[in-house]
Amino acid sequence: MNISPAARRGALRLLPLLLAACGSPAPEPDEAPAAQAAPEVAFARLSADPVAHGERLATVLGCNGCHGKDLTGEDWSDPEWGRLWTANLTRAVPRYTDDSALERAIRGGIGHGGRELWEMPSHLFTHLSDSEMKALIAWLRTHRPAGEDHPPPTFGPRGKREIAAGTWRSSAADIQKEGNRWPPDAGSAHALGRYIVRATCSECHGLGLEGDKDQEQDRPAPPLAVAAAYDREQFRTLLRTGKPIGGRELRLMSGAARWRYSRLTEAELDAVYEYLKAVSDGAARKQASPSG
Repeated sequence: MNISPAARRGALRLLPLLLAACGSPAPEPDEAPAAQAAPEVAFARLSADPVAHGERLATVLGCNGCHGKDLTGEDWSDPEWGRLWTANLTRAVPRYTDDSALERAIRGGIGHGGRELWEMPSHLFTHLSDSEMKALIAWLRTHRPAGEDHPPPTFGPRGKREIAAGTWRSSAADIQKEGNRWPPDAGSAHALGRYIVRATCSECHGLGLEGDKDQEQDRPAPPLAVAAAYDREQFRTLLRTGKPIGGRELRLMSGAARWRYSRLTEAELDAVYEYLKAVSDGAARKQASPSG
């Protein structure tokens, strides 16, 4: 399959802890209250089995969308961009005998032997919870080696121009630029939706949710303020089937929704919807304000 890296990037957590302090004595006036750790925000854990949890996470996050259903890698080469294969993870993962090194590849964009990865969206995974990372690694390690190793990337004329211009960067360089960036904050009530959107939707729509105006796509990814046009049921349909209001097929979203986002729980879908609505409503109020 031949597709540009820019178009490929367009090829697209729940159980918060309820903490209550009952019957604890009030602090003295000159004593600062003890700081409480924030509840972990994460995807719902539907199974106590870490492998089963990792399999759902891998699907929602798109691991098997890029590396293939069997994880043996896919050819994304393009004459202008270069020879670009996603890794055969069934053979690559066993080389990481230390889980921390494998985590460094997923979160840090640095592969085996210190090689920088390309087109691995590590910047989206920098804030995955530790328990989720362990589940992903547990699932990855269940796959027996199959298929062939693939060559490292080589870059074509356009790829070299984009690298020289700084508009196409390695995964490690992307982390330096965007690894700590988050989508807009809509308050603690929407922390889960924001967390899910950062790890999923922002791959196509950007960490600022402003959309991808890449003209190489037939239909560039729109700003996610478009969610304000949907009611809850229409939004659930969009993320489960890829079909927007009107029922047409969307070039990239349809496949991502059916394969990836259909695995989100109903509560996760609602968290994403409520977060995007809150962001959109907040932006509209700011625009309408005289000082905005």
